[in-house]
Amino acid sequence: MSVELTVPEVGESITEVQIGRWLKADGDTVARDEDLVEIETEKASVVVPAPEAGTLEILVAEGEFAEVGDAIARIGEGTGEVAKPVEMAAKETPAEAEADEAVVMPAAARLLEEHGLDVADVEATGPGGRLLKEDVERHLQSRDAKAAAREVLDEAPAAEPTPAPAAPAETAETAPASAPGRGEEIRPMSMIRRTIANRLVEAQQNAALLTTFNEVDMAPVKALRARYKEQFEKRHGARLGFMSFFVKASVEALQRFPAVNAEIRGTEIVYRDYCDIGIAIGGGKGLVVPVLRNAEAKTFAEIEKSIADLGARAQSNQIEPDELAGGTFTISNGGVYGSLLSTPIVNPPQSGILGMHAIQDRPVARDGEVVIRPMMYVALTYDHRIIDGREAVTFLRTIKDVLEDPARLLLEV
Repeated sequence: MSVELTVPEVGESITEVQIGRWLKADGDTVARDEDLVEIETEKASVVVPAPEAGTLEILVAEGEFAEVGDAIARIGEGTGEVAKPVEMAAKETPAEAEADEAVVMPAAARLLEEHGLDVADVEATGPGGRLLKEDVERHLQSRDAKAAAREVLDEAPAAEPTPAPAAPAETAETAPASAPGRGEEIRPMSMIRRTIANRLVEAQQNAALLTTFNEVDMAPVKALRARYKEQFEKRHGARLGFMSFFVKASVEALQRFPAVNAEIRGTEIVYRDYCDIGIAIGGGKGLVVPVLRNAEAKTFAEIEKSIADLGARAQSNQIEPDELAGGTFTISNGGVYGSLLSTPIVNPPQSGILGMHAIQDRPVARDGEVVIRPMMYVALTYDHRIIDGREAVTFLRTIKDVLEDPARLLLEV
């Protein structure tokens, strides 16, 4: 008797997922609780284990979409070889039921039914002879192109045959379409990338975003790190980085200017007495923003350990969805990629985001003399509906002052 592997509930309000990567091949023998597939939600990747031991039969291919509760695989009895399916997936459609031997994926079945196509008319290219949504789309594109070509031929007026003109010299404009290096590859947008795109557009459309800039002399922080980094690492087992200083400085500024830590809900403003700071991290599937809860209560060591753990798990797509939820303020460090200056976009419904950038040795004036200092541009993008320009500028100035005199973090001045 076979057991279906269904899409589990992976978070509040999440109804659709994308199949990321099958960790086992079709026909493989799997053990109970063995990791089978990575599924991508709009927030993170989740690994789904095998509910039982047996032989894996994949029903939904990588890159395909499925809804929570849909069957994406079957685990049958036996080892090493998948028996020919005798029943269809749980959400079988009439188009699937008409297929004799072809296994029709749910998304492909919906397209077949929508366009009145027969399974036998479409070439299946999926694993194990499965008919994929892409197969149906390819068939429809080919059919439409042929129909358009026939219309052109039918409407073209008859003409007397004329001698063929001499072929022109080939130029860049007349190069054949089959010229090398001009291929295209179409891939579905990942769930995480779709969510990023939607939220960025939402922020631009629904908030009055403005950015203010300043620059920070990082010499004091660099000197402090150089002096204590070895002791810090020996005692806490974590590297003392720049991010913990920026988190601490942000907490100080957020507590002084609560509007930057607030959000608009309808016609009301929600102020918080806690700082849940999101740290933008480039993960294996794209940018993710895990949240440091109650950053105002964390020590430097706790912040550094949390960031190191989140960064490692982001690279292996192991961030849990609840670690991405919420957040009252965000810090994004484009400097790790070499960015010198940027205008970060607020992560709604938050009202502010701090952008860090690369540290560069630059000439600056100090006490009437030109000296070389390690400088960093910082940017604060904020929602002008809730934060006035004076508050934003002073907020960023507070971060600058704290970083240029880190003793303020201990003395609370």
